[in-house]
Amino acid sequence: MSDGVYDMPEEPRRTRRTGGRPRALLPTIVTLIVLLILFSVFTDVWTQRLWYRSVDLGSVFSTVLGTRVLLFLIVGLLMAAAVVANVIVAYRTRPRVALAPSPSPGFERYGELLQQRGKIVIGVVATLMLVFGGSAASGEWKVFLAWRNRTPFGVTDKHFNKDIAFFVFDYPWLRVLLGFGYSIVLLSLVAAIITHYLYGGFRPSAKGQKASGAAQVQFSVLLGLLVLLKAFSYWLDRFGLTTSDSRLFTGISYTGDNAVLPSKEILAVIAVLCACLFFANVVRRTWLLPGVGTVVLILSAILLGALWPAALQQLRVRPSEPVREGPYITKNIEATRQAYGLEGTEVTNYQAKTTATPSELLQDTEVLPGIRLIDPSVVGPTFEQLQQVRGYYSFPTDLDVDRYKVGDKINDTVIAVREVQVDRLPAGQRNWNNDHTVYTHGYGVVAANGNQRATDGTPVWTEKDLPPTGQLGDYEPRIYFGEQSPDYSIVGAPKGNQPVELDTPEGRTGGDPTLNTYEGKGGVQVGSFANRLLYATKFRDANILLSSRVNADSKILYDRSPRERVEKAAPWLTPDGDPYPAIVDGQVVWIVDGYTTSDNYPYSEKVALDESTRDTTTGRGTIAQQPSEKINYIRNSVKAVVNAYDGSVELYAWDESDPVLKTWMKAFPGTVKPRSDISPALMSHLRYPEDMFKVQRDLLAKYHVTDSGTWYQNSDLWRVPDDPTQSAAGSDASAHVSQPPFYLSLRMPDQTEPRFSLTSVYVPNAERENLTAFMAVDSEATSPDYGKFRILRLPANLQIPGPGQVYNKFQTDEGIRTALLPINQPSSGARAQYGNLLTLPLGGGLLYVQPVYSVRTSGPGSYPVLRYVLVSFGDGVAYGGTLQEALTKVFNTSVNTGEQPGGTTKPPVNQQNPTVRQALIEAQAAYSAAQDALKRQDLAAYQANVNKMKAALDRALAAGATATNPTTTPTTKPSGTPSSAPPSTPPSSPPTSPTG
Repeated sequence: MSDGVYDMPEEPRRTRRTGGRPRALLPTIVTLIVLLILFSVFTDVWTQRLWYRSVDLGSVFSTVLGTRVLLFLIVGLLMAAAVVANVIVAYRTRPRVALAPSPSPGFERYGELLQQRGKIVIGVVATLMLVFGGSAASGEWKVFLAWRNRTPFGVTDKHFNKDIAFFVFDYPWLRVLLGFGYSIVLLSLVAAIITHYLYGGFRPSAKGQKASGAAQVQFSVLLGLLVLLKAFSYWLDRFGLTTSDSRLFTGISYTGDNAVLPSKEILAVIAVLCACLFFANVVRRTWLLPGVGTVVLILSAILLGALWPAALQQLRVRPSEPVREGPYITKNIEATRQAYGLEGTEVTNYQAKTTATPSELLQDTEVLPGIRLIDPSVVGPTFEQLQQVRGYYSFPTDLDVDRYKVGDKINDTVIAVREVQVDRLPAGQRNWNNDHTVYTHGYGVVAANGNQRATDGTPVWTEKDLPPTGQLGDYEPRIYFGEQSPDYSIVGAPKGNQPVELDTPEGRTGGDPTLNTYEGKGGVQVGSFANRLLYATKFRDANILLSSRVNADSKILYDRSPRERVEKAAPWLTPDGDPYPAIVDGQVVWIVDGYTTSDNYPYSEKVALDESTRDTTTGRGTIAQQPSEKINYIRNSVKAVVNAYDGSVELYAWDESDPVLKTWMKAFPGTVKPRSDISPALMSHLRYPEDMFKVQRDLLAKYHVTDSGTWYQNSDLWRVPDDPTQSAAGSDASAHVSQPPFYLSLRMPDQTEPRFSLTSVYVPNAERENLTAFMAVDSEATSPDYGKFRILRLPANLQIPGPGQVYNKFQTDEGIRTALLPINQPSSGARAQYGNLLTLPLGGGLLYVQPVYSVRTSGPGSYPVLRYVLVSFGDGVAYGGTLQEALTKVFNTSVNTGEQPGGTTKPPVNQQNPTVRQALIEAQAAYSAAQDALKRQDLAAYQANVNKMKAALDRALAAGATATNPTTTPTTKPSGTPSSAPPSTPPSSPPTSPTG
C-alpha cells in the first residue's frame, strides 16, 4: 500500500511535465525563427556593406541605409504612437455600462482579454504598426533624398509661377506625406472604433445613442483630420494637373484650366469648412452639422469635380477644340521637346533623288568605306565558332559596334569579349572547385572591321586568338567582370601558392594550360571565418565555409555584370540596356550609359519606358529590357565605366547642367567625377546611348511638328517601321516590333565629313510603308555637334520605298532569288540569312544596304558567313559579292568603296560560267511548273517537274555553284531595270534572318 500511496501522485506529475514540454518548446521554436530571420537580415545588410566598401563607395551604402532607417523610425514610430494612443484613449474613456448588449455571448471575452493582457496587446499592435509604417516609408528613400537635396531648374512654370523643381522634387514628397497621413489617421480611426466597440462605447445596433460622448469626441477629431487631409489633397491636385494625361496630351487642358483647376480650389475650401464642423462636434456633440457638411462636400465633388468639367468639355470645348486647346497643345509641345532634349532638332526638306550622277557619287566616296557590312546581331555564332577556342568560352548573341583607330584610319568595329561560361563545361568537369575557383574569368577581346569581309565571307579580324593578337594594342586581357560571368568566384591566394585559376587552355606556343592567381583590387575578403560564414549563408553554399581552396588571402567576386554594378553604385540611375566593351588605356572596360528620369516634368508627354525602348533586339541575349514605368523627362547624365579586371566603378558627369544629376550629386557627394576627368582615350569610345535615342525617336514621330493646329489634326504623324527581317525569322507577323536603330559612319547633307552616328527611319502612320524621313544623331563624343538630331524629311509627293518595301524587293527580285537558289535548296543543307537593312543618304538620295549570309541548317559548328551585299537606290536593286560590285551595278558606273584587300573576293562564278546561269533558270521554271501542278492536284506532273528541278540543280552544282561558295549574278540591268530572268519562285522556304 505504501507503494500505492507513493505511486498515485506520480501520474499527474508525469502528465504535467509532458504537458509542459510543448509550452516550453513553442517559445524556443519562435525564438529560433526570429534569430534566423535576424541573422538573414544581418547577413544581407553586412555583405552589402562589404561589397560597397570593395568598390570604394561605402558612402552610398551608409547614405541609403541611414535614410531608410531614419524614415523607418520616424514614420513607423509616428504610426505606432498614433494608433496606440487612440487605443489607450478609447480604453480609458470606455463607459461603465455598454450602450447595448454585445452581439454574441462570448464577445465580452475579447474585452476581458485585452484588459488582462493589455500590455502584450498594445505591444503587438505597436510592433505591427511600426513594421508596417516603417517598411512603407523606407521604400520612399529616393523621393525623400531628392526633395532634401533639390536643385532649382532655373525655369519657372508660368501657370503657378513655381520653379520646375517644385513639380519634380517637392510635389512627389508632398504626395508621399499625404499618403502616410491618410494611413495614420485611418488606422487610428479603425483602432478607436474597434476598441470602443469592444467596451460598449460604440454600438450601431443601439436604439438611442449609438456612441458614447467620449467616442463621439474621438471619432469627430479623427474624421475631421481625414477631411482636412482631403482638403490638402485637393490643393495638391492642382499641381498634379500639369502631369495628368488627358485624351489629347499630358498637362493642363482648356477644361482643366477653366473647370477642374477652380473646382479643386473651391473643394479645398469646402473641405476645410467641413473639417471645422467635425472639430466643432467635439463641443456640440451632434452629428447633424458634420453630416450636412459631408453631404455638401460629396455633392460639390460631384457637381464641381465631375459634372462641370464634363459640361464645359461637351458644350464649349468640343465644338471648337482646335482653337480652345491650341495654346495648351503649344505648351505641351514646348515642354516635351525641352524635357526630352529635342528642342535643337533640325528638320530639313530633302528632295531625295532616284538616280545619281558620277560627280555626286564622287562627292560621297568618303562615306562608302563607313558602310557597315558585318551585322552584330548575326555574326555572334561566327565569332563563337572561329574565336571561341574552347567550349566553355562564349560570346553574346548580339555584339557591339564601336570605332577604333587602326593605322591612320578610324574604322567602325564589331567587338565582343570572350567570357567564361561554366554552364558549358562537360558534365564530368562540373564540380564546386571548377565552377567557383578554376573557371573564374574570360580572356581577351575579339574585334572585326565592320566594313570588310574575307574571301570566304568571314570577318576580317583586327583582334583575335588566344592569347590575343591584333591591332588594338596591349591590354590586360583577363575578364573577371562581364555580362556572362559566373554568379560568384573565389580567387586569390598567398604568394608562393600554386595557382589554380585557368588563364588560357595552353601557352602562347602551345603546351599545358596556363594558370593564374588574381591580383586585382576587386572583390571582398573572405579569409576570416566570420566572412566565410556570412557568404556561405548568402549563397546557401557550405563549401565556402568548408573548402580548403578558401584561404586567408581569398576574395569573393559577385554581382559581376556591368549593368548590375552600376545600378548598385548609383541606385538613382537607370542604366542603358546594352553595356559595351572598349579597350581604354590598356584595360578592358565596360561603358554603361546612365539616365536620370522623372515623371513629374510639367506639361511634358508621358511615355512608357519599356515600350518606347522595345525593338527586335530588346531582351535578346545580354540586352536588358527597361522597367515598365512612365517617364516624361530623361537625360543621359552619367557615363559609367566598369573595369573588367578589378570591377571598379567610375561615374562621370556627362550632362553637367542636369538639375536632377546635381540633386543626386548633393545627396551622394564625391561619387560622381566631373566630366573634365574623362581621359581622351575613354572619350574616343563614348557614343550616343541607344535607349535614350529610342525614346526620343518615338516622341519625334509626333513632336517633330511644332504647329498646334497640325499637331491636333494628326495629319503629319510618323512611326518607326517594323523590322522587316522579323517575318523572315519566323516571328509572329501580328507582333509589330520596331526596327532597331543602327550605328553607322555617314555624312548628312550639311556635314563636311562622315561622322559616327545613330540612325533610324520613319514611315507614315498609316498602312503605307513608303519612307517619310531619315534621322541621325551625331554620336561622336568629341564632336561639337554631339547629340544633335538631324531629320531629312521627304516630300509627300515623292514615293521612296521604306524598309519593308525594299526588303520585299530583295525577296522577290528574280536575279537575287536565282543567286540564292543554291543556298536555299533543301539538298544544300543551308539557308540564306538576311542581316540588318541599313539606310543612309548618298548621292543626293537614300541608299539601302543589306548583307546576306549563308548558314548551315543542321550539324554542329554552324555559323553564318557573308555571301552577298544587296543594295537599293531609287527603283533599282542590285547585289554583288562585295559592296563595290553591288554599287557599281545599281549606279551603272564604277564606284570605289575603298575596300581593303581583306575584303575583296574573286569574280563571281556565275558570271564566268553561263552553264550555271542557264541551269538555275531551268530549275526555277521547273519549280513554278511543279507549283502549278500541285494547285491542279496533278501529282504526276508535280513529281516530274520536281525531278527536272533536281536535275537542273545538280548540273549547276557540278558546274561550280555549291552552297559553300554561292555564286553571284546581277539582279538589275545597268540602267536599273529588272533583270531578264523569267519570273519564278525558288524551290525553298523564304530566307530567314536571325531570331537571336
